[in-house]
Amino acid sequence: MANNRGYPHCRRFLSRRKSILTIALFTIFAFVFSIFLLLFGFAPKEDDILKDDTRLEEPQQYQSVQQQVSDENLWGASLSHGLHPCIKPTVRHKAAQGSDHYITVRSNGGLNQMRTGISDMVAVAHIMNATLVIPQLDKRSFWQDTSTFSDIFDELHFIATLQDDVRIVKALPKELESIPRARKHFTSWSGMGYYEEMARLWKDYQVIHVAKSDSRLANNDLPLDIQRLRCRALYRALRFSPSIESLGKKLVERLRSHSGRYIALHLRYEKDMLSFTGCTYGLTEAESEELRIMRENTNHWKVKKINSTEQRVGGFCPLTPKEVGIFLESLGYPPTTTIYIASGEIYGGEARLSELKSHFPNIVSKEALATAKELEPFANHGSQTAALDYIISIESNVFVPSHSGNMARAVEGHRRFLGHRRTINPDRYGPSHGVVLLNSTRVAWELKIRKGLVELFDKLESGELKLGSSFSHLVQEMHKNRQGAPRKRHGPLPGIKGRARLRTEESFYENPYPECICRSKTAV
Repeated sequence: MANNRGYPHCRRFLSRRKSILTIALFTIFAFVFSIFLLLFGFAPKEDDILKDDTRLEEPQQYQSVQQQVSDENLWGASLSHGLHPCIKPTVRHKAAQGSDHYITVRSNGGLNQMRTGISDMVAVAHIMNATLVIPQLDKRSFWQDTSTFSDIFDELHFIATLQDDVRIVKALPKELESIPRARKHFTSWSGMGYYEEMARLWKDYQVIHVAKSDSRLANNDLPLDIQRLRCRALYRALRFSPSIESLGKKLVERLRSHSGRYIALHLRYEKDMLSFTGCTYGLTEAESEELRIMRENTNHWKVKKINSTEQRVGGFCPLTPKEVGIFLESLGYPPTTTIYIASGEIYGGEARLSELKSHFPNIVSKEALATAKELEPFANHGSQTAALDYIISIESNVFVPSHSGNMARAVEGHRRFLGHRRTINPDRYGPSHGVVLLNSTRVAWELKIRKGLVELFDKLESGELKLGSSFSHLVQEMHKNRQGAPRKRHGPLPGIKGRARLRTEESFYENPYPECICRSKTAV
């Protein structure tokens, strides 16, 4: 009785007085139950495989969900929080007026330094109520590019787009070509008052020639309409020439058809950059000496003696190809990721680039994407090939600059303008290097101390750290707020007085928020 108390349902089969019928029924039941177990309890091999597969599906599904989350973190655009481009003039904006005063400009620097400088000159011409002559481009920089304005930009589109803001002509009137001109080096980062003062030159001159165009306007404290005019000039009017636009779009399409999505890496590991900055980490003595000689022989580079270690710790050196590979791998990008190299010739050539390829074999360049015939018109025109890199970088799923130069800043600002597309800025600073971070709950800036990639890489080199999940976590935490999310422009470093503080401000073109990015959908 005690044994049956826990199994009351068995009482119908078991009794104290077992009859033949009861035994027969029990035997039949046992036989049927055994067959049931044989068929369904101990399934055939095919069913066993199916059940095993079903058990394996749960971790696979879980892994897939994790992959989706990781995928969004790696490739998804930064949240724009309802922000949109807004560059229309306000009702207070003054339309362009006919003027017999002319400004001629010689733009200086590489492609993006010239682009932002020209945008500044558009605004300056508006402030000074002048007619702007199509700027001359720099033909004396490192690239020795002979391209004219119309070779790189759509000249007619530039003139037509800005016709309500500034009168623009292709050349000075013939009768003004030989008259005396006021030749000016406008002061960097100047405001409205400075240019209103400069307008007094019209009393004595009909033409003002500007010798340099870069950084001629302040980043901050300018009227809203002037800031929006700068954005209209850069993001709308300065469209590349039809030939550049056409090939740039073709190369983007080929990249997408090949891999669906890609990282554009501005790998600024080029000879001129390394020589100018004095960054020789990881180079041979012969290479370091070659860069030193180049710096000594370049007259317009004022600083000749540079401490490479101080440069690297200070965050002024581009990441090496090897460091970029470790960095992207630590962020979680798989080795199958397609990476487009948006730069010129890498110093050290294929041997140096192989240090990146060991982590990411799918490295692509414009030379690999385009045919020799397609690239032939752009040969020996560094600014035109840089324009192709610019287009491909703007359209990339992720943009990563290895150094914060002119192109890196221009691309980041444009991607912010287009919806805060994911842009990852490596923290190149070394241990205890002071940088400025914006505390959104306060108006003031705070000086924070943080440890950057340089310290992590040095610890890897010394064996104090090893590659793995712990190292990846450090890198990911360090960069979770450095991926292009909306924020207001950084102001000057605290404690710096006078005009020197202007140099420490974040560039307007690196982050045109809030003047050219706002919440109104209609103000575009």
